Amino acid sequence: MSKVVIDVWVPDNTFPGWMDRWYKIGAEFEKVHPEYTVKVTATSFWNAPLEVAQAAAQGNAPAVSELYFYMGQSARDMTKQDGSPLFTSLERAIGGRTEISGEPVVTGDVIAPFRDYFSYQGELFSMPSVGTTSVLFANTRLLEAAGVTRLPETWDEVTAVCETLAGAKNGPKYPITWANHGMFFQQALATQGGQLVNNDNGRAGRATKIDLASKEMLTWVEWWRQLHRDGHYLHTGAIPGWMEGFAPFAEQQAAIRISSSNDINYTLRAAEGAGFDLAVGIFPFNDHVPYAGNGVAGTSLWLTQGLDKATEDGALAFTQFLHNPRNAADRHKDNSFIPITQGSFDLLESEGWFAEHPYHRVPSDHIHRVPSGATPAAGGGLKSQGAVFGDFAGAQDVMTRAVQDVLETDVDPAERFTEATREAQHLLDNYNAWATSPAPRDPDAAPHSSLKVEHYAGAVAGKDYGGKDLERMVQKD
Repeated sequence: MSKVVIDVWVPDNTFPGWMDRWYKIGAEFEKVHPEYTVKVTATSFWNAPLEVAQAAAQGNAPAVSELYFYMGQSARDMTKQDGSPLFTSLERAIGGRTEISGEPVVTGDVIAPFRDYFSYQGELFSMPSVGTTSVLFANTRLLEAAGVTRLPETWDEVTAVCETLAGAKNGPKYPITWANHGMFFQQALATQGGQLVNNDNGRAGRATKIDLASKEMLTWVEWWRQLHRDGHYLHTGAIPGWMEGFAPFAEQQAAIRISSSNDINYTLRAAEGAGFDLAVGIFPFNDHVPYAGNGVAGTSLWLTQGLDKATEDGALAFTQFLHNPRNAADRHKDNSFIPITQGSFDLLESEGWFAEHPYHRVPSDHIHRVPSGATPAAGGGLKSQGAVFGDFAGAQDVMTRAVQDVLETDVDPAERFTEATREAQHLLDNYNAWATSPAPRDPDAAPHSSLKVEHYAGAVAGKDYGGKDLERMVQKD
């Protein structure tokens, strides 16, 4: 009897051993379910969504596709050859079952911030696969030498710590740095309850208006600019500039770095290699407005619609197998990703992982640090979901260029971000015109970067920090 083949396409983000782990988990699933063959295919990191859309247009879509979090609208807009939606709702396909092909269904155990983000109008459309948030890394040796005994949690506290570090004898060259990356804009808005687009951040319906010059955005940009003008913030001039900011921190020229939680393993190795202690804290928030929540990022697995029952059940079983407590816990250890399910978090805690590695617990605690009445801007809490809209990547590109101009020239932030809003609105309008045109639609005709990653994430050349090869440390956020 021939085996049922499950085609799974995942972006190869080039972390050492990244695809090897996928191949291994596929082989482990086959041992438990010998009636299936899991065929894992590495897609281009830069063009994964486009490759999926092109395959669908040719009638060759995989059963399961991993896409980045900001691709939610694009994923729902992708079509098959006959013009029908490419993907189906994961929750609808599961249909209330508690196990599929013997694999326990764990969607109900997915922690709220990620379940909320990857849901649309209350329905879980895709299976969260990678979870991250933004955190603060600090060189405690440099902080303690300047008399700083606790990590800053608010913008005012960051400013105060930077002033202390700048005035310290033999202090660091730069108190703080972070990459010029769209995720930090999203985080800053989330903490203040701000939104990027209308219709409840694209959750109540298709987003048609974008605002990059909101009060929340300008408050963030003006604070950022002031840190830079005061000589506290290291502006590398690169977009996004991941390694350009990582290297000064690893070399102890910068005392604090804000980055993704998936950098914990890399940053720890850098600290160990350079001989300093590392502390991990929360992404700082604006202390002049109520704290509204925290943003999340990552990837999720989308199920192709119209599969035969054997293939669909195998694909669903595989998505649940990937996230059983043991597998999800091991993935967290390997890559610093937030444990996706409560079961995996509890397993890590019972095994003493967090007691031994407290910095790994910070992101999980951070995303649950949400007050009641959270807004759709944030990523944690039952009612809080991040933005979903077309050409998200293009908008990220617009806002990072805008803040670069603010940091490098005397342009007024309000004027520059009003201009950025017009540019981003043009991208959104073009995307919506394409997405709402009669299906099937040519994926190669999608405007700007709506089916690409290139304007959103950056690959950077690295070097050896703490004995670990960082030749290409690519951020997942």
